[in-house]
Amino acid sequence: MNDKMQGFAGFPAGKMPTTPIPNQFFSELLPMLDDLAELKVTLHVFWLIGRKRGNLRYARLSELLSDRLLLSGLPDRAMPVEDALVESLERAVARGTLLHTTLQRGGQSEEWYMVNSANGREVLDKLRSGELDLLGDIAEDVQLEVERPLIFTLYEQNIGMLTPMITDELRDAERRFPADWIADAFRESVKANKRSWRYVLRILERWRTEGRGAIHDKGVIPTEGDALLRHYVPEGYEDLIEH
Repeated sequence: MNDKMQGFAGFPAGKMPTTPIPNQFFSELLPMLDDLAELKVTLHVFWLIGRKRGNLRYARLSELLSDRLLLSGLPDRAMPVEDALVESLERAVARGTLLHTTLQRGGQSEEWYMVNSANGREVLDKLRSGELDLLGDIAEDVQLEVERPLIFTLYEQNIGMLTPMITDELRDAERRFPADWIADAFRESVKANKRSWRYVLRILERWRTEGRGAIHDKGVIPTEGDALLRHYVPEGYEDLIEH
């Protein structure tokens, strides 16, 4: 097993944005694909075009080249990653998955890629015949964003790298505790210089059962009238006082 493999925490509950992929992609195209970079780039273009709106739905080469997350996911090759992206696009065009055209707009040259669908072919024909007003439909660039739970980000920023095992615990905590509690518990663990998930979880469990209190690096110091008072133990007396 690859020690550098990154774990995936799974898809979250609730309604999520989706990308339409024709069934023919899986039944006919996917078995043909023998290059991982081509597959990744092809799927990314499907996702990117699916996010666009309007009559002209396309992916610019410039926006693909500026997407650092896309580039970072391409397999290592003996060439700059930008060249690897262009090579993957060329493979997809040669295979017939994507359509490509170079045009002039606003005094600048742009390279567009479209899915080889009925809509993509119609747009390409209209572009070549001059039927479309290029300046009247300028699509916004779209960047791939990581859609992930806040608790994962908090863990990585304050404790360390995620593992498949810890992501299950984080998912469970996300369901059990309010989001503001989780953020505050991480914040308190940092203040106490106790950067561990076990410490954060103890804070959350204590808040849930006995109320919110102020956290100190020597223990839990309650606010006035808080039932947590009996849990505060001065430093050095942990083995002598039952708590």
